[in-house]
Amino acid sequence: MLETKKKKVTIAHSVDADDAFMFYALAENLIRSEQYEVEHILKDIQSLNTDSGKLKYDIQAISFFAYPEVQDKYQLMSCGGSVGYGYGPLLVSKENINPNDLTQLKNEVIAIPGEKTTAFLLLKLFMKDFKFKVVPFDQILDAVKRNDYPLGLIIHEGQLSYPGHGLNKVVDLGEWWLGKTNLPAPLGGNVIKRSLGESEKKEINLLVKQSIAYAIENKDSIIPHVCKYARELQNDTKLVNKFVSMYVNSFTLDYGINGKLAIEKLYQLAHSEGLINTIPKLDFIE
Repeated sequence: MLETKKKKVTIAHSVDADDAFMFYALAENLIRSEQYEVEHILKDIQSLNTDSGKLKYDIQAISFFAYPEVQDKYQLMSCGGSVGYGYGPLLVSKENINPNDLTQLKNEVIAIPGEKTTAFLLLKLFMKDFKFKVVPFDQILDAVKRNDYPLGLIIHEGQLSYPGHGLNKVVDLGEWWLGKTNLPAPLGGNVIKRSLGESEKKEINLLVKQSIAYAIENKDSIIPHVCKYARELQNDTKLVNKFVSMYVNSFTLDYGINGKLAIEKLYQLAHSEGLINTIPKLDFIE
């Protein structure tokens, strides 16, 4: 019997340990599909946000701040989200700065990882207006340490490694968000082309969900394989495990009620502050 030719699909996601962990089973063919051949593309989240407007990938990671601009092209998947309860992007500095002194903060230039990152959106909701400069996310800690910028907005594993750079936390925006909304901080998710058929989208969503479930169930054996994506944390398995556990959790398997409420709340507040033009329709692929 001739083997049925599989349809090739591209999945583009971040070059970090939590995404590598999430997609490990798919990348290593531990979860197989009879219908699809998956090609993995690794890029930083700012590049992925930019690429989303060009419709380059079948499935990709995206910041929730970037999603409203491509909602007509991409649909949110119900799994693969980066959502955390009481933690999130950090504003850090070499100095000990009172986060309540917003006047002082607004007079300084803040290094940010991208204008369409949800980290930037949360900072805008926290501070409203401030001066900023876009710096690659993996260069911000060193830039603040060198005094290139007095403040830096930290994402990914920098949320755990910043003390090693001699920096201090000014505010945890996930913690601030929880106090403001009593909801987890929704940072980003996976989206899939709307042009694909409904059955295709459901099948691929399930495939990704199975990969996430496999990773969670086999965490101890997979963590050593993804440490290389954790950059400066890569030699500390315990910290990599902690970081992965922060962003691959029950919300990653399925947003559930609270995860979806958090995304809705983010868009409502962003719209009320004039940071997005329209509140996107949240029609998740289940």
